[in-house]
Amino acid sequence: MTIRVQDAARLIVLAMIWSASFVLIRVLVPAIGPAWVAAGRLLIAGAALVLGLAALRVHADVTAHWRAYLFVGVVNSSAPFLLWGYAAVHLPASYLVILNATTPLFGAVVAALVLGDRLHAIKLVGLSAGIVGVALVTRAVPTTADASFAWALLAGLAAALCYALSAVWLKRNGSGLAPMGIAAWSQLFGGLVLLPFALPSHVAGPIGTKQVVDLLLLALVCSGIAYILYYRLVRDIGPTRALTVTFLMPAFGMVWGAWLLDERITAGMIVGAALILAGTAAVLRPARVPARVAAA
Repeated sequence: MTIRVQDAARLIVLAMIWSASFVLIRVLVPAIGPAWVAAGRLLIAGAALVLGLAALRVHADVTAHWRAYLFVGVVNSSAPFLLWGYAAVHLPASYLVILNATTPLFGAVVAALVLGDRLHAIKLVGLSAGIVGVALVTRAVPTTADASFAWALLAGLAAALCYALSAVWLKRNGSGLAPMGIAAWSQLFGGLVLLPFALPSHVAGPIGTKQVVDLLLLALVCSGIAYILYYRLVRDIGPTRALTVTFLMPAFGMVWGAWLLDERITAGMIVGAALILAGTAAVLRPARVPARVAAA
């Protein structure tokens, strides 16, 4: 299956949005804690999208699909967002993006086991090139690998695995679910699930206008708009290809850093970005079908 221009555009826009989300998480976690960052993000995004569905008179059939929305909300939102929040206490944002870039690798393996997708040589080479490119772009290796770092590393990898499991489940079971319905109700249910963990958690502060604006951006843009794009991609191009958005994110993170934080772009970062794009193209490339099969 050849990727369409509109799908490639959605992939790029999604990478731009999600590459900024880790910066917001890293800034917000010290002030309000991992549980409130995750719960607040999901509750605000979910409520806004549900109101949007009502205004547009889009019927998400919650009565019939609430179990699916709840499952996706927990696996694709509640669990990974809480895990990323914990990891952000101990790791810089750039290293979180490195861990997030393992998602397509998990996704390809899970899709091969569950959906029967072939891990052909070109796809494996593309995945490897993307991972190497991520390492070159971010260049964020912690200096001390203590117990806190180890647990944060495991939390990030577990979050990436959650994304992969959810994407494959949606490809197999979510064909009858509307992307906007999944985006809205899964996040609202996911936020409600996290409330019992957030309410007793400690809030260090300070909480001012900046923290409120950052949380709104994280919720409305990085969750609300982004998940509509993501679930549409999973439906149209499949979970493995949709998850390659994580390869593009560090490259866009490099641009955000240079533009907003005056960070220097090095030759190694440019080479890494080129490897990321090449790896993504290889994974998106359809497997070659033998001539006899095609003729048949």
